[in-house]
Amino acid sequence: MVIFTNKTERQKGAKKRLEDRDFRKEKDFLGEKFIPQSAYWGIHSQRARDNFPLSQKVPSSLIKAYFAVKWACARANTKVGLLEKDIGNAILKACEEGMQGKFDEEIIVPLFQGGAGTSLNMNINEVVANRTLEILGYPKGSYQIVSPFDSVNLSQSTNDTFITAVKVATLWQLDELEKEIIFIQEELQQKEKEFASILKVGRTELQDAVPITLGMEFGAFAEAISRDRWRLWKSKERIKEVNLGGTAVGTGLNAHPEYISRVVPYLNEITGLPLARAMNAFENTQNLDVFSELSGLLRSLAVNLRKIANDLRLLSMGPRAGIGEITLPPIQEGSSIMPGKINPVMCEYIEGIAIDILVRDQAIAFYCSSGQLELNHLAPFIAHHILKMIEELKESVRVFTEKCLKGIRVNQDCCRELLEKSFAMATCIVPYLGHEQTSELVQECLKEGKIFRDFLVERRIFSEEELESILNPLEVSQPGIPGFKTIRMKKL
Repeated sequence: MVIFTNKTERQKGAKKRLEDRDFRKEKDFLGEKFIPQSAYWGIHSQRARDNFPLSQKVPSSLIKAYFAVKWACARANTKVGLLEKDIGNAILKACEEGMQGKFDEEIIVPLFQGGAGTSLNMNINEVVANRTLEILGYPKGSYQIVSPFDSVNLSQSTNDTFITAVKVATLWQLDELEKEIIFIQEELQQKEKEFASILKVGRTELQDAVPITLGMEFGAFAEAISRDRWRLWKSKERIKEVNLGGTAVGTGLNAHPEYISRVVPYLNEITGLPLARAMNAFENTQNLDVFSELSGLLRSLAVNLRKIANDLRLLSMGPRAGIGEITLPPIQEGSSIMPGKINPVMCEYIEGIAIDILVRDQAIAFYCSSGQLELNHLAPFIAHHILKMIEELKESVRVFTEKCLKGIRVNQDCCRELLEKSFAMATCIVPYLGHEQTSELVQECLKEGKIFRDFLVERRIFSEEELESILNPLEVSQPGIPGFKTIRMKKL
């Protein structure tokens, strides 16, 4: 029995009993730390959280991907005989639980960290080790039995597991983004068909140009998005190359050759992805330009989305004092002071997201170019921005399609009125009258303040029937001279 002689000693004793009950003591070569008994993370995770206080939480997709990588590594190590079967099988179970999201809250390190991702790797290693110990019936922290280093990280380095996990998460997210791109492309194509016969003024440099159809505008939007879909599909080819098995610098030091040959196929099995080991794992470890390339393609998508959103804002200006050729669906009140005002908030949202993507793309270019010699130490920052870009695009495209594009309605009377008020049809009659004579007629019409179409009929230059032929939507929306087949003999 311990006898305490004073109050201070009694307090120390009470604290020690509390620590013994609620905390476990872990040790590294820097010293000791008390870790909550309930925690699956350990001393390395604790130090990283203390060192990197920013709150950029590791995305759940990356956490899931990292557990998948550890699963593949454990299975390969067990198959080769580097791990005992009971320990290997317990690690596999722990990793499977991790992939299900059971330990997301145990990943306590922020993604913004120094060390090329070592903090996250060790956080994952400690969680897997402690859950494995629990499965095997041992208390957490019994690392002499299952070690975060010698068991969970066996045959690995941060430098091959981290980048591989990022690529896995990226491919999963790209698959989700592709679904949304298909969604928006199909909706734009539907609008192209719906508005195919709506004749309107085309505009260049925000000035009246030539007649077009509203369907043509939406068809152009759809075609731009289809290119983005193709670009992202092609970008996956290089993302699929991983350096897993390369360990520290891509040479495969401390990794069994049979382990190296098995680990990527096992990773394919657990992720459902067609990954391939990089032909040159050394180079693949050094250079992360594949993420810069992907970032540029995501930027292209953002550029097209911003263009579409801004065009829709212009076409919906009004409702009474602007262009007003289309009406966007009203989804929320637009003003705290102006009654009845509806703002194009979804278009503005897309523009804001697009600008954010452009900024992140620039950041990734800096991060990718900052690698030195055999490693890019800023890989966690690349991971943060590339996954954020995909997430932002995926979610914004989805809501933009659902809450904006699907509900767009055309104002046919407005389209017709603006077309008739403009001189858009002047270009269409140049083949019949010549450029100089047509220009003179435009100036005369301006002086008289008349509608150009009415002016031409009054002067008996064209009949109503001839002008209907010239302004046929099918005629103005394809190559050729509008009305040529009908009136060429009379005017040419």
